[in-house]
Amino acid sequence: MYGITDLRKETLIDIDGTPYRVTEYSHTQMGRGGATVKVKLKNLLNGSTLEKSFKNDEKVSPASIDRAQLQYLYKNGDNLALMDMVSFDQYEVPASIDDSIEKYFMEGAELAGLIYNEQVIGFDVPKNTIIKVTETPDGAKGDTANGGTKPAKLETGIEVQVPMFIKVGDGVKVDTRTGQYLERAK
Repeated sequence: MYGITDLRKETLIDIDGTPYRVTEYSHTQMGRGGATVKVKLKNLLNGSTLEKSFKNDEKVSPASIDRAQLQYLYKNGDNLALMDMVSFDQYEVPASIDDSIEKYFMEGAELAGLIYNEQVIGFDVPKNTIIKVTETPDGAKGDTANGGTKPAKLETGIEVQVPMFIKVGDGVKVDTRTGQYLERAK
């Protein structure tokens, strides 16, 4: 059991038999009264959100979710084909389960999957990933009027703004939460 103050962003909890992920957390201390914790939760089964307040002395159950190392095999229509790296079980999940998979990961990438009742219900997506640049215009020397950035198309198909020194073939680190360029890959 988790105490309410143990909850943090990304914590997985169970409410009435349904797994939720904490997306926002706010702790409020009332003058003479007890503290309250307000959380915004995402239902991992259907994607809906819920806001809930807890008193300081309440407890919540951790969600009974297994984690598995999955390999993204290929896209099959509107679905993603995945394989468990240990048991070699294959899963087919809707691409809408997490739109960041197609944006930031190439076929063959390994991902941490969340398994609930023998079904993939989500992913623990890393905060950043390295993707190669496939198209970008050459930067002219001294051309920094627009902040020193230019558009670059990456091998997954997304486009990000990168500094002028980035060229085709370079690997760039991209934040998977915001889709922004972080740094050139080393």
